[in-house]
Amino acid sequence: MQKIALPAAALSLLIASLAHAAPPALDKGPDMVPATLSNVAAMREAALRDDVAMDIIEGLTTEVGPRPAATAKEAEARTWAAAKLKALGFSNVRIETYMMPAWVRGEEEASIVAPFPQKLIVAALGNSGSTGKKGLEAEIVYFPTVADLQAAPDGSLKGKIAFVSNQMMPTQDGSSYGAYGMARFVGPNMAAKKGAAAIVIKSIGTDRHRMPHTGVTRFEEGVQPIPAAALSGPDADQIERMVKRGKPITMKLLLTPQFNGKQESGNVIAEVPGSDPSAGIIMVAGHLDSWDLGTGAIDDAAGVAIVSAAAKRIMDAGTPRRTIRVLLAGAEEVGSYGGNAYFEAHKSELHVLTSESDFGADRIWRVDFAFPESAKAVADRIATALIPLGIGKGEHPASGGADNALFVKAGVATVDLQQDGTRYFDLHHTADDTFDKVDPQQVRQNVAAWTAMLAVAANAPESLSAK
Repeated sequence: MQKIALPAAALSLLIASLAHAAPPALDKGPDMVPATLSNVAAMREAALRDDVAMDIIEGLTTEVGPRPAATAKEAEARTWAAAKLKALGFSNVRIETYMMPAWVRGEEEASIVAPFPQKLIVAALGNSGSTGKKGLEAEIVYFPTVADLQAAPDGSLKGKIAFVSNQMMPTQDGSSYGAYGMARFVGPNMAAKKGAAAIVIKSIGTDRHRMPHTGVTRFEEGVQPIPAAALSGPDADQIERMVKRGKPITMKLLLTPQFNGKQESGNVIAEVPGSDPSAGIIMVAGHLDSWDLGTGAIDDAAGVAIVSAAAKRIMDAGTPRRTIRVLLAGAEEVGSYGGNAYFEAHKSELHVLTSESDFGADRIWRVDFAFPESAKAVADRIATALIPLGIGKGEHPASGGADNALFVKAGVATVDLQQDGTRYFDLHHTADDTFDKVDPQQVRQNVAAWTAMLAVAANAPESLSAK
């Protein structure tokens, strides 16, 4: 296609025209080119037929598959992604490596030994300790919530297996994850400090399938990691029913994960160079790594694909004012190692805007901003450009995600394009996170939204930086 540059003043007028609103009060300088007035709308509409994103998701999940951080498969993903971005025409494509702790899953089995013997379906949590090859057998102590576990007296769980069972509920914005997820985030550390031999939790998910949800947990410095696993929802429900019978319950648990010391991980970086280096960098991110149970299609091959496809649309339209930098973080699932490494390596560079896609593949329904007052007009134009896609402006400030958290904390302007999370936690961190769960039409809507956002932000004449 013909490449047409997007002058900033013309672009601002275009965005207003998309919603049939009065143009923003910007000077109509000599750089205005009437031929570009329909360009952003055309880019947005073309993105609704985008096949680049689906091609990336399909390729990454098929040719690489699961990509646990700091493993050979994650390294393979880096090589794959760098080659793909070069083939798509991005500039300055490179891999930046760093070292990080590595954890690898082992055998995992569980069963009720008494009073009602039967097998259970479990998955070890990231950073779980090992039972040893012989496993362990102990009585279960039941806690309906993580708050009940927290209230247990110190030492009361010595030699026991703690069982925390709280059921996460679906929400569009995923807001219940923080509350119910505490059972996974801090539950194992609590149980270890109270003397537990191990802990099992009901999976932090919203589905009713007999399929566990893995995910990382963390132990405080000085706390020895204990075996920690997630039960499938139906298996956790089964144990709850056993508890109601009033008899002691004995579980056998086998988990043999390993900590492999420091291993190499790395970020893949690519750019759409801007015409004005002094205008700063817009950094958009997704993460390459995934858990090992599925192929990481929604978490986060979709995010990788969405930001890459949108950046390519800007690149194909011409040279933006600001440089757009794509960050594909190598390690997010077990800690924000990729995003943190990128921040340390590039914090001295002028980043003026950051955004992340890491909440699945379903449609965007809301946009949130954390912009300085001087850039309010830019936020308004972005919001206007998103209206035709069914996206409304939120009332709360953008908070970013794991891969751009340090930039957000440093005060860099942030956009959150909020995806519908109603079904996200049905699939999150399970063996069901596979390519067939991705809806092409909803992915295209994501790409269209990101394209419109980047087109406005990358060419805005206003400063995006509070400084």
